[in-house]
Amino acid sequence: MNISNNTILITGGGSGIGFETARLLSELGNTVILVGRNKEKLEAAAGKLNNVHFVVADVTREQDVDQLVDTIYKNFPRLNVLMNNAGRAVIHDVSKSQNGAAIARDEMDTNYFAVLSLTNKLISLLKSQKESAIINVSSVVAFAPGLALPTYSASKAALHSYTQALRLSLKRDSNVKVFELMPPFVDTEFAKDFHSVQKISPEEVAIALLQSLAIDRYEVPVASAEHLYNTFLSQADKAVLALNGLELN
Repeated sequence: MNISNNTILITGGGSGIGFETARLLSELGNTVILVGRNKEKLEAAAGKLNNVHFVVADVTREQDVDQLVDTIYKNFPRLNVLMNNAGRAVIHDVSKSQNGAAIARDEMDTNYFAVLSLTNKLISLLKSQKESAIINVSSVVAFAPGLALPTYSASKAALHSYTQALRLSLKRDSNVKVFELMPPFVDTEFAKDFHSVQKISPEEVAIALLQSLAIDRYEVPVASAEHLYNTFLSQADKAVLALNGLELN
């Protein structure tokens, strides 16, 4: 798809992957709308870039989502790209956690249900455009669960399944393309508590995404995630063990 002259909404756009993607897209002549809960962070991020706007909203709150959608329809009727990037993760041991169900609900609200809600409310607008796209930011752990992030991994697995179904469904009767970005650990605030794993820069992830958008590569594993992704496709059991530094017996 064309990666210039679009109108793009990015949730979780105030920092990390969302901000770096917004930066690169703004340099290509796109209009970008950043969405997040922290007004100060969004305002600072938008102030560093050209042709970038922001809307304060919590994508897990239905009232906020409805107000956001109203704003988009009113002020940005040419919106043709939605990037669902906001994420939530909690480190815990699934076999020992006393509040694992509560953690899982919290993560699912942000990583899965919020994506469905916002996508559903904007799908008619996206379908009305000549060319449009949905980008769901998944993770390498959608394929091989990380033991430190068990329920986060499950939420991303759900997102992966939904993304595949959405892609096939929209392909039948619309021009909406559906992409899935699958980064490994990224050097952001999101992954600050993971000290022993190798991380890549958010800029590297953003560059890989734009390259894939330009050639319509719908599944986008980045850097080390690509090897794990390919391993999963051929030998799923090895992928899980490899991600967690374990050996196959």
